[in-house]
Amino acid sequence: MIEVLKPGLLMSIQDQGRFGFRHIGVSQSGAIDPFAAKMANTLLKNDIDDAVIEITLGLAKLLFKCDTVIALIGTDMQAQLDDKPVYPGWTYAVKQGQTLSFKTARNGFRAYVGVKGGVLCEPVMGSRSTDLAAGFGGTNGQALKQGDNIQIQPYYKDWPKRGGILPPKRNVIRVHSSIHADLLTEHALRSFCEISWCVKPQSNRMGVRLSNENSTLSHSHSLPSLAVNPGSIQLPPNGEPIVLLNDAQTTGGYPLLGTIINADLHHFAQLKPGDSIRFEYVDMSTAIKAQKKMTAHFAQLAIALNNAY
Repeated sequence: MIEVLKPGLLMSIQDQGRFGFRHIGVSQSGAIDPFAAKMANTLLKNDIDDAVIEITLGLAKLLFKCDTVIALIGTDMQAQLDDKPVYPGWTYAVKQGQTLSFKTARNGFRAYVGVKGGVLCEPVMGSRSTDLAAGFGGTNGQALKQGDNIQIQPYYKDWPKRGGILPPKRNVIRVHSSIHADLLTEHALRSFCEISWCVKPQSNRMGVRLSNENSTLSHSHSLPSLAVNPGSIQLPPNGEPIVLLNDAQTTGGYPLLGTIINADLHHFAQLKPGDSIRFEYVDMSTAIKAQKKMTAHFAQLAIALNNAY
């Protein structure tokens, strides 16, 4: 068991997400950076979809009430196991009574703690992810708070020290073409890619809100609601795009500037207010190559870990 001593800005239990229910209005949820969660589980030889703890910004503290092994992945939050520094990308043996604490994130926004055997909460609709808006999954459907207990399976055996590197960050995010290209005009779509966009403080797990004082994308278009997914880039009338993330609604009535390719969407997990980002449109061939590169990255990690044991 793990006791939450300090949850920080936002701490929740997430896995790879909840799929197959968008037609009835159920959001995907899941880790904003599914590749980080996948790496944590790979380093621990867990199932890829095992639940992990997602920590936002830092300023959190966990008390371990049993022995286990953890994998810490994501941005550097100057973490310490008791008074010893621990670093993202590595596994660590944890003894009963030890505390894992986090300061403020340095160059990103989220970190993930995987535990050997995964977090043991009851699945809802096939997933342990916390749906914060609907109020189910995780621990009572809520963000973790001080005093909450996270159920895990104790692990007392030795575990080898293992590490892995996440794919590098990108400053230019690749985007599938817009289904509303004719409505928005080629000029508007070109303008979207010509300027840098700043992440607004109102961003959250539902979506990243962007702004640029030189934007000329304001409009008066009104559309019937259509299906949207994580990665859809909505354009409200004020001309400030919203990149939808895991907890976003399943339908929307704003025109779409396009959709983030799957290989790049995880970058939004580490964007904090004030960060800047640019976009470029790419074809399907480029998106497929990018996804194959991500798949190969994790295949190489799995081979390296298997040969190391």
